[in-house]
Amino acid sequence: MDEYPKIKRLGERAILLEFEPEISPDTLKKVLGVKKFFQENTLKEKVEISNTYNSLLITYNVSIEDVYGSVLNLKDDLSKANRSFRIVSRLFHIPVCYDDVFALDLAEMAGSKNLSKKQIIELHSSKDYLVYFTGFLPGFLYLGGLPKTLHFSRRKHPRSKIEKGAVGIGEKQTGIYPQESPGGWNIIGNSPVPLFDPALDPPCEIHAGDRIRFYPVSLEEHRRMSSEVKKGLYRIKSEEYNG
Repeated sequence: MDEYPKIKRLGERAILLEFEPEISPDTLKKVLGVKKFFQENTLKEKVEISNTYNSLLITYNVSIEDVYGSVLNLKDDLSKANRSFRIVSRLFHIPVCYDDVFALDLAEMAGSKNLSKKQIIELHSSKDYLVYFTGFLPGFLYLGGLPKTLHFSRRKHPRSKIEKGAVGIGEKQTGIYPQESPGGWNIIGNSPVPLFDPALDPPCEIHAGDRIRFYPVSLEEHRRMSSEVKKGLYRIKSEEYNG
């Protein structure tokens, strides 16, 4: 078996599987393949399995009595898991309004990059972003694929309040704040689409392995979509991803 994943105990109720340290679609493919195998074929007792860029955390409801036996079982299961698992993912089309009323840092970013605001918008909405995992806030999507031209340092002084739906850039990442929150990312727009609703099952319909494609909308379109969301009439456009 390969050197990875490395398996170790984490606290009294969890086991951590660490895959290759690189952050890449190939590593994520392995992580999600093993995760799916565990969910469908093993770990019959109630556990929670969550992933990051390159790891899986298996959390048990009670303390692990036989850690050695649990690790041996996981190693045996790993030898059976199909690492060439094909990620069945969806492409979600997310509207973003880049109007100045929302784009608090777009002008500063454009000046620093020696680009026009239009060029930044075109670059930001030209890529399909891979969802690696959710975290930080419920429904907050960690996305990969931001063009290098748009990499931009976080703000030196984070804001105490970022509006729900704010679209930002921080270092090598872009993302959407699913609810009002403090934050230090550079805000370049706003999406009217709700990404998390605890009343739904699942609360967030976008999962690791899915793709996000942003598309620009006007301020008027943003207001119309926001009204549809409040009335329960808006549905995110999505389709099977075949990239």
